Amino acid sequence: QVQLVESGGGLVQAGGSLRLSCAVSGRTFGSYSMGWFRQAPGKERDFVSTITWSGGSTFYADSVKGRFTISRDNAKNTVYLQMNSLKPEDTAVYYCAMKRGAIRLGVKDYDYWGQGTQVTVSS
Repeated sequence: QVQLVESGGGLVQAGGSLRLSCAVSGRTFGSYSMGWFRQAPGKERDFVSTITWSGGSTFYADSVKGRFTISRDNAKNTVYLQMNSLKPEDTAVYYCAMKRGAIRLGVKDYDYWGQGTQVTVSS
């Protein structure tokens, strides 16, 4: 049984930082690409960032490029999302996801999902 558990969300003021973590269990973590998505109230779930199994390639949504950094530690079966210069529009539930093979940007491309962690950015 694959499990993804996010942590690190919370309430932060605009301009602040948070680091999200996603711990994976039950599967060989190193052979999977990982992604972060977010969903604001009343909106669809949107792509944020993704990273290859090796960590050698990453991709970001334009809205977070230059502010967010994705990374992974395969020894710890964990993927991270460092979020800096947070804005109120970053407020959402953040989800990590896992898929076999190459990185993709679509929600439907991912096989496994966590339950999400709330990030709230106050103005």
